[in-house]
Amino acid sequence: MHLETLRTFCDLADLRSFSKTAEKHFLSQSAVSQQLAQLELAHKCQLINRKKRPIELTSQGRLLYQAARDMLDRYEEFKHELSAIHKSSMSRINIAAIFSIGMHTLPEYVKKFMVGHPNVNVHIEYLSFGAIYEQVLAGGVDIGLVAVPKRDKRLDVYEFEDEPLVLVCSPKHPLAGLSKVDIHRLQFERFIAFEKDVPTRAWTDGILERYSTVVRPVMEFDNIETIKRAVEIDSGISILPRTAIHQEVGDGTIKAISFSNEDFIRPTGIIVRKGKILSRAGRYLIELLRKKSYLES
Repeated sequence: MHLETLRTFCDLADLRSFSKTAEKHFLSQSAVSQQLAQLELAHKCQLINRKKRPIELTSQGRLLYQAARDMLDRYEEFKHELSAIHKSSMSRINIAAIFSIGMHTLPEYVKKFMVGHPNVNVHIEYLSFGAIYEQVLAGGVDIGLVAVPKRDKRLDVYEFEDEPLVLVCSPKHPLAGLSKVDIHRLQFERFIAFEKDVPTRAWTDGILERYSTVVRPVMEFDNIETIKRAVEIDSGISILPRTAIHQEVGDGTIKAISFSNEDFIRPTGIIVRKGKILSRAGRYLIELLRKKSYLES
């Protein structure tokens, strides 16, 4: 079945007019009727109720319309992605990551990747978690890296790193001298939190709730860097990934204290639009991100 015939049929269903469909495709009304007749003959059923004005699809016609629309949309997606792959002789991989992953975890993977693929341009953007999902689904980004990834039937989601979570506080804070802390010691402490729509907020809230620990959120921010600055000036404590505070701990501006109750972690994930056509280098990079052992080789 020719794709153009299916496209004509879909437009006929949408426009509900032989004349308007013919005009759109630069065909005669007779040619549109003939294409419809060919489809009905091939499938041995009536697809259009011609007695209705404007015309309407039959139940069989609606079934074909849905299948045809899916095929046409997928074919257009294929052409777009194929064009993107062949656009230039130098490959380019577009990555979007939340700031904490992009700045503190991703660089070592990119260095390892570039050793074997020096001619590949790896472009990294730092975006909010919501923007990353939007860009990945829209095709503007090849690979997304997020914290606490959500499942979506439109996405392939792979595990990335489990980031250890620690209590962070100013060196001036009363808890700063501890080597380990019971999470119950956080009860009613002034707390610097992520904003409520940030996935990490829900994750840490869940940990605190599991241990029946109530904190007093005094500030809320949408990014980890601002939270760190607030902790440094002793505005409150927080719970953050250890990977994101190495510099501040090294500089002595933040104290990081492990929990004695259990090893709390923040899961992170790799998201790719389902069916996304990636270059060989792109597929290799995903495998590299999925296997931490590559960094140790």
